[in-house]
Amino acid sequence: MAICPLCNSLKVLNINCPKCKTQLEDSGKVSDFLDPYGHYNDEETVKMGDGYPNTAKDKICPHLMVCQNCQYDVVKFIQEE
Repeated sequence: MAICPLCNSLKVLNINCPKCKTQLEDSGKVSDFLDPYGHYNDEETVKMGDGYPNTAKDKICPHLMVCQNCQYDVVKFIQEE
């Protein structure tokens, strides 16, 4: 079973905001915003409803990255290991 290195604090993603150059903050999995009770479900069920058709097949975890300075946000797909 693959795990997300960001969700499990094994790695940190360092990306700067393209607008103001402030470091983006990892706000967690996109599925946490779509379903606040989703963490009670198994990971495969969560991935079926996260809005991205290939997250389970490709073993990727979509994370919301947000700039706390200018509120820019972007979804980054993290390869599970």
